[in-house]
Amino acid sequence: MWHNEGHSDFLKISVNASSVIEAEVHQRLRAFLREQGHTQWPHHLTMARLVARALRIGRSALIQTGSASAYCGYHRLSYLMPALIWPEPAILVIPEFFHQRLMQVDIPHLLQSVPTVKSIQVGERWPAADFRGLLMTSPEAWLSSQLQQQQRFPGQVLTLIDGADQLESWAREQLTSSLRTADWEALALAYPGQQTAIRDLRVRLTHAIFQHPVNPYDCYLIDQPEQALLLELYASLAETPWQTEAMPPAWQAFWQLFQAANRLAWIRVDREQGRFSLHCAPAEVATRLAPIWQQQPLVLVGAAVDASSRAEVYRERLGLGDLTCVRFAPDRRSDIIQLYLPDRLPLPNTSHFQTAILQEIRALLSLEQSRTQPTVIVVGDEPLKAQIGTALAAEFGSRVQVEKAGLMANGILVTGWQFWQDHQLTLPPPGLLVITTLPLPSLENPLVAGQVAYYKRLRQDWFRLYLLPEALRTLQLAIASVRVHRGLVALLDNRVNHRSYGQQILATLSPAARTNYLDPEWLSTALDQTL
Repeated sequence: MWHNEGHSDFLKISVNASSVIEAEVHQRLRAFLREQGHTQWPHHLTMARLVARALRIGRSALIQTGSASAYCGYHRLSYLMPALIWPEPAILVIPEFFHQRLMQVDIPHLLQSVPTVKSIQVGERWPAADFRGLLMTSPEAWLSSQLQQQQRFPGQVLTLIDGADQLESWAREQLTSSLRTADWEALALAYPGQQTAIRDLRVRLTHAIFQHPVNPYDCYLIDQPEQALLLELYASLAETPWQTEAMPPAWQAFWQLFQAANRLAWIRVDREQGRFSLHCAPAEVATRLAPIWQQQPLVLVGAAVDASSRAEVYRERLGLGDLTCVRFAPDRRSDIIQLYLPDRLPLPNTSHFQTAILQEIRALLSLEQSRTQPTVIVVGDEPLKAQIGTALAAEFGSRVQVEKAGLMANGILVTGWQFWQDHQLTLPPPGLLVITTLPLPSLENPLVAGQVAYYKRLRQDWFRLYLLPEALRTLQLAIASVRVHRGLVALLDNRVNHRSYGQQILATLSPAARTNYLDPEWLSTALDQTL
């Protein structure tokens, strides 16, 4: 728990908060920024006033800060200041990864200049009925309480969610029902008279699942043979007189989702262990989330949730209604990147693509950036990732690593999109980021195919509403560390030059000093010429 001296000042703020909170926040944050020398992000005061206004009038807001700010965490000062000054309670939902920094660095620094006795706590439930402080909690704790109506957090308390880019994924994870090995054992114990039948059906289900051809995702949609076996199992259990009481909760939850009209059901397979797990989730989360947003005012903060300032697609997918939307533009001086975008390369999935991009990668690795700084090569295709890693390791030796967290000063990391997203904050920033193909979700991934099938059933534009927004968000987040350190991004996917959505990709990468040929002299002077 944190508190600070200054009772009289705090009481004065409390009395006048309804009318002067924005002015108070503006004044104190500006003084703090000047004292601390924070000049990296130009939108601190604007965002702080927006959050203060949301606190005062209870109107929800969606704020897109930009990937560079989110990567460095500059924007957190802008919502912490009004949250600390505001005399009423508030909830901050943020991944646990950031809790320690906030509690040990950011909040103590702010408290040196903020006259407040406000309590700051970390926990998975509201501390007490009369608590009027700031509670920091994880997305998992907050969403599980709200979705399952556990009432661990009070209604009508302004809730700040930092990391809104991942909100749909967090929600779907909470809404997913899974059945694993232990759940089969629990089912057999719950129905002692049917243990033999359960075991036999499990063997048949295992055989059907392992008939699927191997794919890079170790994942398959539940197809007709598996579905028929599951229906047979539940029908058999239903004949037991006490079946409702006997069925373990995990099986009840799975069955409830499995019978829903719009659901996504899939299997994950561990072929080495000979095991599988079953999973089921809603195809869309908006229906379940929409009622939650009505329970309290919200401030959603994300790096790049939508290409549009009004975030129409994002709001539709999350079930968000009308709210204030603000999208801060990148700073054309501090956020600019060098962008190498060659033309005339073969398109992905053509026979010459691998040879062509390997040639481009070798040329890029001869640049000064690669010899003195880390290089990250992002390859979305699983087989191609392994092939590129093997080819480069044969040429560059131990400098090359495939999806390993340790990275030497001039190391070369070959990685997929997910690994790079998960580890970008903990890895040294690359001087060169090579993107072999756009992060459009692959239809070869059964989960992506299932999501696309849902949009097709509704006769909706699945590319515009699903694939492209995912690609734009992933791309903007992926270049965050390069943008902060003014590195070089090489995009080797020629679809940017020849597809109608190419301009949206380029807008996502902006501001950028762009070239379509490798000129070391240009690369060393391009940024200086733009400043």
